[in-house]
Amino acid sequence: MPRPVTLTTGQWADLKLAELAPKAKSFGYDGLELACWGELFEVPRAIKESDYCAKRREILKANGLECWAIQAHLAGQAVLDVIDIRHKAILPDYVWGDGNPAGVNERAAKEMMDTARAAQKMGVSVVPGFTGSSIWAYTYSFPPVPQDWIDDGFKLLKKRWDPILDVFGECGVKFALEVHPTEIAFDFYSAERALDELNWRPEFGFNFDPSHLIWQGVDPVEFLYRFKERIYHVHMKDTKVQLNGKTGIISSHLNFGDPRRGWDFRSLGHGSVNFEEIIRALNHIGYTGPLSVEWEDMGMEREFGATEACAFVKKINFSPSTIAFDGAFDKENQ
Repeated sequence: MPRPVTLTTGQWADLKLAELAPKAKSFGYDGLELACWGELFEVPRAIKESDYCAKRREILKANGLECWAIQAHLAGQAVLDVIDIRHKAILPDYVWGDGNPAGVNERAAKEMMDTARAAQKMGVSVVPGFTGSSIWAYTYSFPPVPQDWIDDGFKLLKKRWDPILDVFGECGVKFALEVHPTEIAFDFYSAERALDELNWRPEFGFNFDPSHLIWQGVDPVEFLYRFKERIYHVHMKDTKVQLNGKTGIISSHLNFGDPRRGWDFRSLGHGSVNFEEIIRALNHIGYTGPLSVEWEDMGMEREFGATEACAFVKKINFSPSTIAFDGAFDKENQ
C-alpha cells in the first residue's frame, strides 16, 4: 500500500487548523504533520486540557485527514543553542521568559518533554524536530578550534537530551532529528557521531530530508542506507543547486529567494534531488511511514506549489514489486 502523503505545516502556521485542514484536503493530502507553534498544535493546551487532542482530531477527521506526527523544531532548537536575541522570534513567550540563556535552555528542554507527553495524548508515535547545536559556529576551524570544544558539544547533546529522551521512551514516542545545518547533526558523519554519543538509544533517530543534504554534496540515498533503522520520518523537499562560477554553497550572506545564491529550496520536482532513487531506497529499507511534503519555494505561490507537490509525490510513491520480473521462468516454484 502506498505511504500516506502529508503536509508539513510549519510553513502554514499563520493559519488556524480549521482553515488549513480543508485547504490541505483540496490540495490532495492524506493528513497533516502538525507544527507545535502558531494555533495548529499547542503543547500546553494538549497537556492541560483533557479534550484538546480529541478536538484537534475531530477537525482533521471532518476533513478526511489523519495525523501521524507533530513537529517541534523551534523549541528543540533552543535546547542546545547558545541563546541570543534571534531566538525570541521563534519561541513562545513562556519558553523565552526573561531571555536569560540558561533559563531559555532549561525551559526549552521542559517543552520538549511536554511535547513527548502531548504526542502520546494525540496518539502519534514520532516527533520530528531540531536539537540545536552549541558548536555550529565552529564548522570552519579557523581560528583553530580545539578538539575538546567539539567533543564538549557532543557531550552536551547527551547531557541535555538524555533526560528528554527518557520521557520520550516513557511515552512510547520517538524523536526524529531533522539532519540540518545549525543542528548537532547536519551531515553523514555528524549524524553518526550524534548516535554514538547517545549510545544509539532507540528513542533517537532521524527525520530524513534530502534538501539539506544534496547541496552539501551528501548523497541522500547513501544516508538512507547507512541509517535505515533510524529513519523515523521523511520530509519530501527539493533544493536546486545552481553553481555558475560566481555562486557558492555558503551562499554569500544572501537570503533565500535571491537568484545569486548557490542553492535554494524549490518546490518538489523543480530542483536537484532525485526522488525516484529515494523512493526506491525507502522501499528497500522498508519505510512505510508518511511522506510529508515540506513546501518551500520563494518563487512560487504556495497553494499552487502545495497542490502540485502533492500530486508529484503521489505519482512517484510506488510500492516495491512483490514478484520477480522474470519469475515466470522459475520452474522450481511452479
